[in-house]
Amino acid sequence: MKITIIGAGSVGMLLAGFLSESFKDVTLVVRTIEQALLLKKNGLVRENIDGSVRQKHIKIQHNLPKVPQDSLIIVAVKYNQLQNIYKILEKQHKDTPLLFIQNGLAHYGEALQLPQSTLLFGSCQFGAEKINHYTVAHRGQGVLKLAKARGNQDILHTLEAKIKSFPITIEENAEQMLFEKALLNCFINPLTALLQVKNGELLENVHSIKLLEDLYNELMTAFPEEKERFLFQDVKNLCTQTASNTSSMLTDRLHNRPTEVKTIVGAVIKRAESRGKSLPILSTLYHLLLALEESGEKM
Repeated sequence: MKITIIGAGSVGMLLAGFLSESFKDVTLVVRTIEQALLLKKNGLVRENIDGSVRQKHIKIQHNLPKVPQDSLIIVAVKYNQLQNIYKILEKQHKDTPLLFIQNGLAHYGEALQLPQSTLLFGSCQFGAEKINHYTVAHRGQGVLKLAKARGNQDILHTLEAKIKSFPITIEENAEQMLFEKALLNCFINPLTALLQVKNGELLENVHSIKLLEDLYNELMTAFPEEKERFLFQDVKNLCTQTASNTSSMLTDRLHNRPTEVKTIVGAVIKRAESRGKSLPILSTLYHLLLALEESGEKM
């Protein structure tokens, strides 16, 4: 199976490195010529959790080509880049399967409007950090959850069988999977971005632990069915598993980029409101982050 990955950020680069060990034909599509040249010169360098380093030369493209219909296209850009990507994907063959790996919920309904017959979604729960244009670090063990929204699910089983670098689970409901990841992100991302700490540091301060617990109780009151799926201990375990990881929201703040707070936190708040529930703690964090972004204050 041929694989084309759109997006050479931390997740796209890490996936490209791992997938190239299991599949012979992997292409990484990058946004800038500068990154393309550096990847071609240095190869894709991956720093593993155990301290080892792997270097792999893979195919690099600056623009997305017309890929063969039996290829898998993995879309690993952030949500705010998707609108332009959709226009490119519409021109691909309708039988070319698409796998979207984004945080949040907004992209789910949008992707369903594309003409492709097979639409798949992923939820990354491992840490990844982009060191430079050609180096990525694997930060924290975690699972990659995959689910089908429509079409052929055989590709997911192929990925599950061939990838040995990290665990893969196949979920039954794609939208539910994304919602559960958004909930988990609501605990870690806003707090790390506001407190300017790595994930594991949330468990090193009694006040941040109290905020985590209060957030958990607030969200479980709004979505009581989720309490059967994960406990507060699961939230703490995620902080521990990705202890050295800088959350995507904090990374964006450090680089003075817009965060994904609207598609992650905002989407969860809207879903609670549709049930007649309010989330005062989460809403406060949401508006604090937006106020910081709109003020243009640099970190």
